[in-house]
Amino acid sequence: MERGDRQPLVRKPSSSYRTFPESAARRLDKEYLRSLRNKRLYLAVFASVLGNFSFGFALVYPSPVIPALEAHPSPALRLDQHTAPWFGSVFTLGAAAGGLSTMLLNDCLGRKLSIMFSALPSALGYALLAGAQGLWMLLLGRVLTGYAGGVTSASIPVYISEISHPGVRGMLGACPQIMAVLGSLVLYALGLVLDWRWLAVAGEVPVLAMVLLLCFMPNSPRFLLSQGKEEEALGSLCWLRGQDTDYAREYEQIKDSLRKQSRRVSCAELKDPFLYKPLLIAVGMRFLQQLSGVTCILVYLQPIFKRTSVILKPEYDAALVGLVRLSAVAIAAVSMDKAGRKILLFVSAGVMLVSNLTMGLYIHFVPASHNGTVANATLASSANLPAEPTNYITLIPLLATMFFIMGYAMGWGPITWLLMSEILPLKARGVASGLCVVVSWLTAFTLTQFFLPVMNAFGLEVPFLFFTVISAGNILFTGCCVPETKGRSLEQIEAFFRTGRRSFLR
Repeated sequence: MERGDRQPLVRKPSSSYRTFPESAARRLDKEYLRSLRNKRLYLAVFASVLGNFSFGFALVYPSPVIPALEAHPSPALRLDQHTAPWFGSVFTLGAAAGGLSTMLLNDCLGRKLSIMFSALPSALGYALLAGAQGLWMLLLGRVLTGYAGGVTSASIPVYISEISHPGVRGMLGACPQIMAVLGSLVLYALGLVLDWRWLAVAGEVPVLAMVLLLCFMPNSPRFLLSQGKEEEALGSLCWLRGQDTDYAREYEQIKDSLRKQSRRVSCAELKDPFLYKPLLIAVGMRFLQQLSGVTCILVYLQPIFKRTSVILKPEYDAALVGLVRLSAVAIAAVSMDKAGRKILLFVSAGVMLVSNLTMGLYIHFVPASHNGTVANATLASSANLPAEPTNYITLIPLLATMFFIMGYAMGWGPITWLLMSEILPLKARGVASGLCVVVSWLTAFTLTQFFLPVMNAFGLEVPFLFFTVISAGNILFTGCCVPETKGRSLEQIEAFFRTGRRSFLR
């Protein structure tokens, strides 16, 4: 054999590592590259994340609508200091109910059908908002769109993680957050030109597109195998990876991992670190993510800007913040599989800490004549305050909010969802992801419901200083509890929690 034809020696894995034949290193061979370039995988991801687009659109719907409804001529639709917080927060109650139901839907219908099911309450909710004749229709519409958002929040990250190739799972795992951010940005932009009823009509478009595209997409191979549908699972993986790749080898790895797991989680198994450790990490991250204040800031973004009298009109400020948020999530998606999850989480929490602290100190020390704050004024009354800036120092709230959103979108936004779907074991993934969503949105409801009363009683700086303390806790939690999953297969991550051996994550 000529020197140029000599093949490199590949060390065979020992029998003691049979759990993961491919865990030693990821080989960038032709089959690997071909599987990364298979366009069908990206089409399936795009079809599913349209649900996140609708979720992001619906989440921030109150931002431009609350000021409009506070000045509505009809008493039946006019919001006041008591009804405005409910209109902003009741969405999160629906999302919590959606996450709770997904604990059953994910394992009964499957990930894809659960996402498609969310289109029904979403379409009905937007229809109620568009044709609302009374407050009850507004609130019910918000609950239904929230319920749909809870279902998609729990189903889409799991679906994407289970169909994605390990080499691009970080990038694709950030897509739900990107699309949610894009949905919010589109809402802010359309809010500049459309009436609040037509905004609801526009929300129907991505819902219908999602259902149509998902009809042609495969279900998750891991879910199909867990249901005993081996031929269908193999066909699904072939469609996602491409016929000219060694998809059969990945299929056997998934199948081997499933053999080691029972079909359902028993109460006794909850004492197993293999289950409770990733569950506590996932729930803790969702809890801290919401305590950082992101939902409050997004839902009440325009009213907050009215309160602080920033240099631009609140609706333009909101659109600008949405654009910054989208750019930051795109940066995170590109760098997640290169820099790693933990470093982005550290940077994200640090930026949020500085931004919240800046906002809190600004509101506390800048005189009311500069920041537009009126003591003990309600949000409804502050909406009528003049938004004319008295000093360029009023740029500080806008910049602080932009940096907060940018920091959140770089790490604690997309990575929290991605890690939830990565570290939860397959046998508990459907139930546990639903539990994470329930915890997340119940926390969000509590914050959005009490944000305005706390602001009116103690001042706007108090919530932001509280968010600062939580951001410091995010840094500690990341350093002590969060594992690095960059480039690891789902089976390797499960082996790490089962054995406690960090060699599976190196």
